[in-house]
Amino acid sequence: MGTISENIAAVKEQIGHYAELSGRGPGDVLLVAVTKTRSADEINAAIEAGITDIGENKVQEIIDKHDAALPVNWHMIGHLQRNKVKYIIDKVKMIHSVDSFRLAEEIDRRAGSAGIAMDILIQVNAANEESKFGAAAQDTEGLLREILDRCANIRVRGLMSIAPIADDPGDVAVYFRQVKALYDGFMGIRHERLDLKYISMGMSHDFGVAIREGANIVRIGSAIFGPRAAPVQP
Repeated sequence: MGTISENIAAVKEQIGHYAELSGRGPGDVLLVAVTKTRSADEINAAIEAGITDIGENKVQEIIDKHDAALPVNWHMIGHLQRNKVKYIIDKVKMIHSVDSFRLAEEIDRRAGSAGIAMDILIQVNAANEESKFGAAAQDTEGLLREILDRCANIRVRGLMSIAPIADDPGDVAVYFRQVKALYDGFMGIRHERLDLKYISMGMSHDFGVAIREGANIVRIGSAIFGPRAAPVQP
């Protein structure tokens, strides 16, 4: 691994390569740097190297780091419990991991109280993995329509998904393709709070495949910051 700055440059070069393979330009894919367990100093080094968007998996980490970081767009990308929405509603640009109407309902309520419209992505569990959150593919349209009908303070911007881990990233292309097909199908829905723009798919090990299959947000952590340290055993 190089420095954070060198790693970001390398990742951006790869993003550009895969974007061109899919008929797009490097600027068509947003790089969200995932900073789980990373310090504010590491986050600031990434921002100084050109990162504009940060993704966090846990509410507490957003709370702890938000004010210590340089100005940047924050994304909530991990599973979000309803009772923690209130802590981040005024701190994040977008919530990627909306997987139920009850969560959307709470986001809507808190956004209304804060006087904002919150951008969200609906999380799709394309592979139906029991260990992962997300709406089943066949339930996604129903969830989308319920949010549009009943959540006045939410704007739906697209879909998010996490593919299964595979030795060969090409093996998960089918799941990315399924999410892209859902997204394309929703393009025909007309609603003032539906503004489809984003497909958030792909992490350090599979972002090339995800981009080729249509992703325009990739969430990259270890390829930028290096592998996370193993937790200390008691």
